[in-house]
Amino acid sequence: MLWTIAVILIALWAIGLVSAYTLGGFIHVLLVVAVVVIILQVIQGRRLG
Repeated sequence: MLWTIAVILIALWAIGLVSAYTLGGFIHVLLVVAVVVIILQVIQGRRLG
């Protein structure tokens, strides 16, 4: 599920880069949050394994 959310956010981010909507900045923030969450999941997974 985490990967699905990340893919959706990356797609929205790409759309925000192409379009001129003011929501682009908000989408960039969501992308950064998604990347941080994924990195934390990878680190915790390695620590547990």
